[in-house]
Amino acid sequence: MTASAIPLSARVGRIKPSPSMVARLRAQELKAQGRDIIDLTTGEPDFDTPLHIQQATTAAMAAGETRYAPVNGTVRLRKAIIAKFARENGVTYAADEIVVGSGAKQVIFNALAATIGEGDEVIVPAPYWVSYPDMVLACDGTPVIVVCGENAGFKLTAEALEAAITPRTRWLILNTPSNPTGAFYSAAEMTALTEVLKRHPQVALMTDDIYEHIRFDGSEPVCPVAIAPELRERTLLVNGVSKTYAMTGFRIGYGAGPKALAKAINVIQSQTTSGAASMCMAAAAAALEGDQSFVDEARSAYRQRRDRAVELLDAIDGMSCRKPDGAFYVYPSCTGLIGRRRPDGRVLQSDLDVALYLLEEAGVAVLDGSAYGLSPYLRLSIATSLGAIEEACARIKTACDALQRS
Repeated sequence: MTASAIPLSARVGRIKPSPSMVARLRAQELKAQGRDIIDLTTGEPDFDTPLHIQQATTAAMAAGETRYAPVNGTVRLRKAIIAKFARENGVTYAADEIVVGSGAKQVIFNALAATIGEGDEVIVPAPYWVSYPDMVLACDGTPVIVVCGENAGFKLTAEALEAAITPRTRWLILNTPSNPTGAFYSAAEMTALTEVLKRHPQVALMTDDIYEHIRFDGSEPVCPVAIAPELRERTLLVNGVSKTYAMTGFRIGYGAGPKALAKAINVIQSQTTSGAASMCMAAAAAALEGDQSFVDEARSAYRQRRDRAVELLDAIDGMSCRKPDGAFYVYPSCTGLIGRRRPDGRVLQSDLDVALYLLEEAGVAVLDGSAYGLSPYLRLSIATSLGAIEEACARIKTACDALQRS
């Protein structure tokens, strides 16, 4: 007699694995087979974590900070987060309005799990970070995708937001600067969106500001709570240390929002992962409290890489690349490549076909725009060396030049 398979929940069938993780694994498989692959799929800084943050981690362990920590974060870290919001964003929060999770992703998921149910709608502008719609689905909600094309700067307009809101709308999720496009909402654009939200009291706002410090125009952060204080009680500001301080492996994210929501998020977290790692929270506090020169240095490097990547991709026949405002991605259109024929005779019918062709023919791993809700585009991470970017773009050009027009 064979054991029957464990039945899976309907929830599993509603969501899909992260496309970026799938692509990264495929690139690693090809590398293991001896292929020379340049991997531009990973949204992870290539810099080492600053030394003073590393030292804070080991100092915390030496001091015995290796045991269970509070679910809502250590007192030191919450104080550092409060100071950060006051200093950089011009908003004030109390300790019981701060949440700390194992990454910003967990904070977002916990917030959705604590607030939405079957039939509740969450507005997700596209292109979007791949996890937003699936996290909504995992929490039994309905993602409402609003396409924001290149003609709109890949950004949600007030008119599009107004049209998307229904009586069942519970959240609007904004990622600024954005993964995958790098689009950044100016103060004027954010003000226009907040004016719409003021008219719809059932809609809460969640901002994913994980790339907040990677902006290339020199402008100050744009915080909706500072712009529209009356939205404070229905806004969750989400951030983390992973991208800004090259601390992806530390898995520390945080959020600030109304006390009742923070309490609910902590209840959810208390029955899943409990508190984040103690020594990692000490490291995050050191990052927020300490010397910020690394942030400027990394931003300068990303700007140089962005400019070079856009220059090289824009020069490829069949591609065009808008210059992103922030983050460390470029999102070129590959419209001109659709319909062209590969050397083996197959026709490129989608941006996924283009991405697979570049992996197989050029040895460059990129992601297709369809994974982010808008085609035909490609997402390339520039969180790698300038030399790797130049070599990757040269390979992409060679592969594209080998295509035949149908």
